[in-house]
Amino acid sequence: MIDLHCHVLPGIDDGPETIEGSLALARVASAAGTHTIVATPHVSAHYPNDPDTIARLVAELNERLVAEGIAVEVRAGAEIALTSALELPAEQLARLTLGGGRWLLIEPPFTPTASGIDAMLVDIARGGHGVVIAHPERCPAFHRDRTVLEFLVRAGMLTSITAGSLVGRFGGEVRRFALALVRDGLVHNVASDAHGATKRAPGMAEELGEAGLRPLAAWLTEEVPAAVLDGGEVPPPPRGAIEALRPRRSWPWQRR
Repeated sequence: MIDLHCHVLPGIDDGPETIEGSLALARVASAAGTHTIVATPHVSAHYPNDPDTIARLVAELNERLVAEGIAVEVRAGAEIALTSALELPAEQLARLTLGGGRWLLIEPPFTPTASGIDAMLVDIARGGHGVVIAHPERCPAFHRDRTVLEFLVRAGMLTSITAGSLVGRFGGEVRRFALALVRDGLVHNVASDAHGATKRAPGMAEELGEAGLRPLAAWLTEEVPAAVLDGGEVPPPPRGAIEALRPRRSWPWQRR
C-alpha cells in the first residue's frame, strides 16, 4: 500500500518527536502492508515548515530506514492549510507537492462554516496544481453543506479520507459521513494520517476490511495514490464496487 498522508517526519509538527519515533511508525506501517509513505508534515501558521527542511528530513529518514532494514520508502510532501496555500509564493508551493508530482494535499479548516472555501480551492487549482482535499469527512463546513464538496469533486479535485474515520475513531457522525461519501463515489483515497506508532497508528487495510470496503482497498490505497505520485491518469474505481455498497431498494412486501 501507499500511504498518501502521514506525519512521519521527526520534530517538525505533531508527529514523532524523534527519528526513533519515526522509525517505530515506519515499522508498524511496514508490518501493516505499507511500502511507501508520503511524509506530509503540516505547513501552516502554527507549523511554518519549508520545502528544504522537509527534503532534508526525508533524506535522513530514508538513510536510517535502509540502515535498519525497514522496507519502507518515504517521499516528500506536505499537508498545507488552505490559508497558507493561498499565501505561499508559487515557487515554494510547487515544491510542496506529493512526491514531487503536481498534486497538493490541502487541509480545509475545521470551522463550522467556511465561506468561499470552494472559490479558494478552485483558485489553487487554477495555478496548475491538482488538489487533494485532506480528510473532508472531518470538515464541519462539508457536513453543513455537502454540495460544496460535490462541486469540488466534479471540478476534478480528489478527496483523501482518514482510515480511522471509517471505524468511528473520530465519532459516529464522522464515520457515517465518511461511509456515505464512499457510497456516493466522492472518495478517491484512504490514508492513515498517522502521527505515531501507537498514537493514530499507520493502519489502513484493517480499517477498510472492518468497514466492508475490501473490494475498493487496492484502488484506494495503491492505484489512485500511485497515479498521484507518478503523474498518471487517476483510474476509475473497480466496476460495480461502489454501486454494490449502496443499499438496494426494497419493495413493501420485502419489508414485512
